[in-house]
Amino acid sequence: MEIQIIDSRKCDAPLIARSIMEAVGDDICQSLAGDNHTLSDVERLFVILAEMDDSQYSYRNSLTAIGDDGKAVGVCVSYDGAMLHELRAAFFINVEKELGIKMDGVEDETDCCEFYIDTLAVLPEYRGKGIASALIKATVDKASAVGKPVGLLVDKDNIMARRLYENLGFRQVGERPFCHVMMDHLQINM
Repeated sequence: MEIQIIDSRKCDAPLIARSIMEAVGDDICQSLAGDNHTLSDVERLFVILAEMDDSQYSYRNSLTAIGDDGKAVGVCVSYDGAMLHELRAAFFINVEKELGIKMDGVEDETDCCEFYIDTLAVLPEYRGKGIASALIKATVDKASAVGKPVGLLVDKDNIMARRLYENLGFRQVGERPFCHVMMDHLQINM
């Protein structure tokens, strides 16, 4: 399969939203939905954020993998960690507006010393074809312009993802919390 990696477009917002939801997992998405909202409401929130120019989940911070059939099949959302607070402000505002949740006590999952891979997802029927690797390599190229190592968090139990990252040269540099769950922090240097 021939894959083309492009800068995401606003029309990729629904795929970006589904990718974010898959990456953060059902428990966190259900927690956002709470008792008064559905997972469709959470997906709508992430579509809104992906369509924005200035959110951490913006299409402007994303790369999309396009298959040889012209279909968008994967997404990688990444940004300079130094911009986390500025970019995350839109998330906090829109979670409160759309879901009625005030986000307090959210830990920083990255910092100013790295270029952060926030979300990486490939549609299930396209997995195992090198698409995730191509997205990561393109993100590493993007980060080299900033001159920072690329960092990401991986769930301690996600052996498949960890193997992918390590095969590409990522190494564990510590641990960091994500939504109050301790994750392994991996980086790759240029």
